Amino acid sequence: MQQPQYFTSPGALQRFAQKLAQLAQPGWVFLLEGDLGAGKTTFAQGFARGLGITATVVSPTFTLLNEYRDGRIPLVHGDFYRLEDPLQAEELHLEEYWENGWVVLLEWPDRLSELPEQYLQIQLEITDSGRLLSLSGKGLAVPDGDETE
Repeated sequence: MQQPQYFTSPGALQRFAQKLAQLAQPGWVFLLEGDLGAGKTTFAQGFARGLGITATVVSPTFTLLNEYRDGRIPLVHGDFYRLEDPLQAEELHLEEYWENGWVVLLEWPDRLSELPEQYLQIQLEITDSGRLLSLSGKGLAVPDGDETE
């Protein structure tokens, strides 16, 4: 696990996400965890910019998935906050995205019945004066601070 990173502004969080996205490879999965308002969508916006995506990135809270194809790697952004049954996510066939070279960014992955074999987990916590971000991984190397600074 990488040392937690502390961010005092949304812009700083977006810049970190942008740099992390520049390291992303086709088929990588990123799991975004944190309470409501922790900065998951803010992170997703910076991440998309780091992939070269020019479209406006909004949380797919009601649509579950948004696809962005105009970057160096296509991105699918999922938000499963409103999922009532984990089986609903299975109907989305998320594995087809990472198996076909998309970068996958998922908010509220705890709502899924099954996680991919490999992923980077981004945990965002609200603090008194900003956001604390922790990175961990399963099957993928967690970038060290030098790569994302």
